[in-house]
Amino acid sequence: MGLAIIIIFLAVGIVFFVFFIVKSIAVPKRADQLAGLLQRGKTQPVIKGAKAILEKEPKNADARYFLGKAFLLEKKEDLAFAELKVLSQTGAMGEFIPEEDFRKEVAQLYIKHKQTEEALKEYILLIKKKPDRAEYYYWAGKLFTERNRMDMAQNYLRKAAELSPRDAKIQFELGVMLYKSKNAHEAKDALERALKLQADNAQAYFYLGKIQKDGKDYSGAVATLEKAARDPAYRLRAMLERGSCYMALNAVDKAIPDLERAVKAITEEGLQESIYARYFLSMCYEKNHDMEKAIEQWDKIHAVKTGFKDVDAKLSQYQDMRDDDAIKDFMSAGNQEFEEISKKLVITAMGLTVKSSRPVPPDGVELVVIEDAASRKPPRLVRIYRSPDMVDDGKIRSILDDAKAQNMGRAVVMSSAGFTRPATEYAESRPVELVNKDKLQGLLRKSFSKK
Repeated sequence: MGLAIIIIFLAVGIVFFVFFIVKSIAVPKRADQLAGLLQRGKTQPVIKGAKAILEKEPKNADARYFLGKAFLLEKKEDLAFAELKVLSQTGAMGEFIPEEDFRKEVAQLYIKHKQTEEALKEYILLIKKKPDRAEYYYWAGKLFTERNRMDMAQNYLRKAAELSPRDAKIQFELGVMLYKSKNAHEAKDALERALKLQADNAQAYFYLGKIQKDGKDYSGAVATLEKAARDPAYRLRAMLERGSCYMALNAVDKAIPDLERAVKAITEEGLQESIYARYFLSMCYEKNHDMEKAIEQWDKIHAVKTGFKDVDAKLSQYQDMRDDDAIKDFMSAGNQEFEEISKKLVITAMGLTVKSSRPVPPDGVELVVIEDAASRKPPRLVRIYRSPDMVDDGKIRSILDDAKAQNMGRAVVMSSAGFTRPATEYAESRPVELVNKDKLQGLLRKSFSKK
């Protein structure tokens, strides 16, 4: 019995002894062991071993470094960043830490986590240690550009380009920095060099197109921006810029397809370029009197950004179109139909006779009217505008001059958008009647009610 108990105790002791031996072997206790395990991809033992070492030695830089590297291999970037950031901020470098590789890696992690100031510090340190590496000057310059420190960005990016003149990404970043510094000529040269080195760089085409647009080379910009739009990531912005080029040329019919392409490329409604794409498209629809489509765009803008430019005012201005066919037809009709609607308004709602009519581009109609065929009163000059802009005093002066030149007694001006204060004040003591939006709508309803 006694012998049996002794044997049992010996067996248990052996088991515990083996357990502790295995445990001590499985959990490495030195940094050189961690390095070997990491090279073989044994991340779990590295993590366990590094944590064990750090429990006893919190300032052990090598253990912290290998812990961070193991987390990176396991795609646990946030955990890796937390460990490597400690080393970066304390400046501790261990025996097994390759400093240059470490600083490059932690700098990129800082960038991913939007900590550009810390990333910059790392690249400045790298430049001091390796002053012949273009890559480090490139990243420092890029980060200074993002912080809008163009003086510093220029120094570093020019040095990067000097060290590596055939690096496309350096030439591109130099071009962007020069563009943001309003140095268009040099920016254009740098971007063109970037494209010679990398012909499929959509971003370079985009900024080159913007430079051409700013220089009023609209045809050149349109062609360049089409190349930028081949990249889905730049399609919205490129089509927005192309559309605005056509708008600057007053080519609304060409602007609309590009702006519609921009709107189709929207993935996030609240972005500034998304809002501007819809806004510019609404302006084009409004100029073409496609009011239903214009209102649709204003509604979508209003849903994500109230108070944007004049969108709220436009929705208020055209509110009546939603439930009033007379106003809707008046605002949306083609030019010839608009002229017929205007004649009908004068004849049926005002009881006048139209002697002649003609369009007044881009948004008006001029009518010469009389009371009736037997009337001896001089004819009147009537102009009806459906422009989105208020009629100003300049137009009132022009109408009165025309009326006087044709020996007409009075003039009538109607506007769907209303009149500016100077126009109203000027008309008060002169032979002209101003018909504002509300009164015009009443006349339209009256004329549409009469068959």
